Amino acid sequence: MANAFIPYGAYWSTPFAKWQGSLANLNSIRLAAAVGRPWLEARPALRGEVDLGLLGITNIQHGSFYGLPWLTGMLGLEHVPGPTVQQACATSARVLQMAAQEIGTGSARCALAVTADRCSNGPIVYYPDATAPGGSGHSEKWVLDNFAHDPYAKNAMIDTAENVAARFKAGAAEQAEVTLARYAQYQAALADDRAFQRRYMVEAPLSDSGFRKQAGVLAADEGIFPTTAEGLAKLKPVKPGGTVSFGTQTHPADGNAGVIVTTRDRARELSADPAIEVELLGFGQARVEKGFMPMAPAPAAQVALKQAGLGIKDIDAVKTHNPFAVNDIAFARETGFPLEKMNNYGCSLIWGHPQGPTGLRSVIELIEELALRGGGTGLFAGCAAGDSGMAVVLRVTA
Repeated sequence: MANAFIPYGAYWSTPFAKWQGSLANLNSIRLAAAVGRPWLEARPALRGEVDLGLLGITNIQHGSFYGLPWLTGMLGLEHVPGPTVQQACATSARVLQMAAQEIGTGSARCALAVTADRCSNGPIVYYPDATAPGGSGHSEKWVLDNFAHDPYAKNAMIDTAENVAARFKAGAAEQAEVTLARYAQYQAALADDRAFQRRYMVEAPLSDSGFRKQAGVLAADEGIFPTTAEGLAKLKPVKPGGTVSFGTQTHPADGNAGVIVTTRDRARELSADPAIEVELLGFGQARVEKGFMPMAPAPAAQVALKQAGLGIKDIDAVKTHNPFAVNDIAFARETGFPLEKMNNYGCSLIWGHPQGPTGLRSVIELIEELALRGGGTGLFAGCAAGDSGMAVVLRVTA
């Protein structure tokens, strides 16, 4: 990947709110604008550089037909064009790749990538069909029906986790052990009054659905489940005869995140600390056999590592999108990266999954983890609907 950099500190993530929680009534594109506009206004030099926008969103809402141009208009970037991208849980990795390609080819000099989603209050879509009996159409619960049924593989998301658990012989006890470890890692992000999260996290304004009157802010993640060995042991598997419980999988959430991608020279100029350089080294994607979604991150990671000219032994930190604890078990066994060293400071298994912004928050946390350790090379990998996955390799030099 040639000449694609993230200015250190030129990114944000809101807290993630639990499903049907504090952000449930807010259009996620409008909320992203309400968060992003003051963030840009506080950085006038950066704001003047942006000439490309990318919006990643997976759940349709009022106005999402207009997508990116609507968002950039609300951000005060009326001249900035760009696409709206939807690739389920791989949306963040995809918008980063697209931004990096535009910068690398010289077709843009400074890209703002924003990912925003709301799993809460998912739309119910009606598809007319005049040829059906009586002319009756078909309806779809956009979020819940798609969680429950892959139209190609003919299974639910949780079925893919059970399939992978069986293949890797990862029982309920092992999944619970991973979940407990991930919960403990998240606690490190809360230490010293959330010192780690305050390096990148911004508040989300709370208001009525018309954004007319602000009633407060969401300053920290909402809906984190207190996790104990005793509590996990009491939970029955979701499916009879299965191994995955509600405790060893993530929860739907709402939120947004944004990042700047630009050239090396501009990244130095726009960085909060010019001594820290963040370079995007490679991207990868993969698709595995039907019904085995949690296995997709590992082959995607291998593709990204090959593009970057690296091996897993060269990686200092790994973050994963892990909707199920079994994701990390499979990744560690397939790549050899130590299970206990992945996902320092938190992951989507614990802080939830708004879909579009999930991966971008992970990438931001990966950058900050590497900056704290004085630099290094990091890998983000995650699965996505359709038994697919994407991965990102980056290097932080401090």
